[in-house]
Order: sequence, then structure tokens, then C-alpha cells
Amino acid sequence: MADGAEAKAVEEGWPVAIAVVDDGGHLLCLYRLDGTQLGSIGGAIEKSRSAVLFKRPTKSWEERLAEGKIGYLNLPGLVPVEGGIPVILDNQIVGGIGVSGVRSGEDALIAQAGLNALLR
Repeated sequence: MADGAEAKAVEEGWPVAIAVVDDGGHLLCLYRLDGTQLGSIGGAIEKSRSAVLFKRPTKSWEERLAEGKIGYLNLPGLVPVEGGIPVILDNQIVGGIGVSGVRSGEDALIAQAGLNALLR
């Protein structure tokens, strides 16, 4: 999965950090491509954890905040920025993937490429 995400990032020329966590939000794998800002490491990890903790893509929280629902910001572990996606197999969350380093929509494209590589 991380290799699939990395391939997409390299193809696009996007310097990102890619994090994969298990179903408990524990880090399994971390890639940091050349030129990636150091702050993106924590961003990728926290996006992947948030996707697992709340069983949904982090984009859903970004959308809720855009609607003015700021109360969600009080939820521990919540990252309301696109780029984190839960990994669901046989209707169970088995982990998450998070990407950080470019625009959030681009982070999400990379994360989705990683998930797609797993599901092939």
C-alpha cells in the first residue's frame, strides 16, 4: 500500500510523507520522500490515525468544519484535513493510510492510490 502511494507521489513529483497504521492506530510504515518538509511526518501519521479512530476519511471532518461545525475540533485525535483514509477489508477497519506534504486534495489522491494498490 505504501509503495502504491509512493509511486503516485513520485509520478506527480509531490514530496510527501506517507504513513500506514494498524487497526489500533499504531504506526506500521512511514515513508518520507526526498524534499518533504519535516512537519509533514506528524501530519501523515495523525491523518492515518484519525481515519482509523473515527472510521471515515479525514475529508469528512474538513467538510463539517467548512459548514461551521467547529465543535468537532474538541474530539481527541481528530484531524480535519483531507489526506487520511481508513483501510476497510471485509467490512472491518484493518488500518489507515495518511499522506501529508502537498495540498490536502493531492494528499488524498496519493492515499487513495495506496489503498487502490492494496485492493487490486
